[in-house]
Amino acid sequence: MAEQISTARVAERAVLVGLITREQDERRVQEYLNELAFLAETAGAVPVRNFIQKLDKPLTTTFVGTGKLAEIAAFVTEESIDLVIFDDELTPTQLRNIEKGLGCKVLDRTNLILDIFARRAQTSYARTQVELAQYQYLLPRLTRLWTHLERQRGGIGLRGPGETEIETDRRIIRDRIALLKEQLRKIDVQMGIQRKNRGGIVRVALVGYTNVGKSTLMNLLAKSEVFAENKLFATLDTTVRKVVVENLPFLLTDTVGFIRKLPHHLVESFKSTLDEVREADILMHVVDISHPDFEEQIKVVDQTLVELKAANKPVIMVFNKVDAYRYVPRDEDDLSPAASDQMSLEDLEQSWMSRIGGPCLFVSAIQRTHLDQLRKVLYEQVRKIHARRYPYDQFLY
Repeated sequence: MAEQISTARVAERAVLVGLITREQDERRVQEYLNELAFLAETAGAVPVRNFIQKLDKPLTTTFVGTGKLAEIAAFVTEESIDLVIFDDELTPTQLRNIEKGLGCKVLDRTNLILDIFARRAQTSYARTQVELAQYQYLLPRLTRLWTHLERQRGGIGLRGPGETEIETDRRIIRDRIALLKEQLRKIDVQMGIQRKNRGGIVRVALVGYTNVGKSTLMNLLAKSEVFAENKLFATLDTTVRKVVVENLPFLLTDTVGFIRKLPHHLVESFKSTLDEVREADILMHVVDISHPDFEEQIKVVDQTLVELKAANKPVIMVFNKVDAYRYVPRDEDDLSPAASDQMSLEDLEQSWMSRIGGPCLFVSAIQRTHLDQLRKVLYEQVRKIHARRYPYDQFLY
């Protein structure tokens, strides 16, 4: 019997690298690397070890110091590491020098996120958005890649007199970027028309950090089947569903999750997706309260909303995953301010409810805890806007 050849993909072994600087302390860097590990696992890699160095700022040539680079290189050789991932975006010069020093494949955080987006994109629209972001990232880094892209278009007759291979590649990528932008511009127009055709019905957009449970809530509220998984960026395509609560209809939109250091290329290419957030009447900000750094995630989302010019909207704060919250009682002699995980869930609820001032709920989408309260709050918030928009529809209420 012939021996069967396995075609299963072997997971790449990865090393993660971060820096302690004046802007981020050791605790913050460790949290960032934990998230980077989750990103790596989502992309199919196996994180093996973290390397952390303390510097005032990244070195312009190699990001980390030469001694640390040599230490990483030795580990890469000894442990047969396939991939080294840096938690910040690397410049073309840094990337080139690091690859020379390590002798293996090197990715930065931006490239890793782009790879995940490329794997997750399901529709042609999402794939076009991701492809544009990838090419915009790739263009300034061609000097190390030598991609020979002209072969994709036949090669013969493409080069002008004296034109080098790298110049040809750059021209091909610029042409491709221009084509993708034109395709997205046409889609943007179509999606804008679709939004206008929805009429004056109130629109609610789910926003939040990636992997906080937005799609699961969407499925429960809209009785739909949006893909939901315990991985980062499970949802890339915008999904809009009509929801009716106590005979009051509104549109509920699920959007791509935000993340720290979200690549600006992605923000640009996902413009139409993010327009759903800009044009929403109400934002439902979903937070994973079981995450140890959920307060930092709230700040990331709030800052992203400011950048999207979508911050001045009514917000319903929904703290999800209360079933997974773990209370760690602290030492009675500890007089320092209590961390979020050192407060009971009841104390945490009271502190956030008083801090926000607006609608604030604590739910579990998985166990369907307090979903009736969420529907009631949604109804009240939608009703206020609907009543202003359609004052003669008061019989609905």
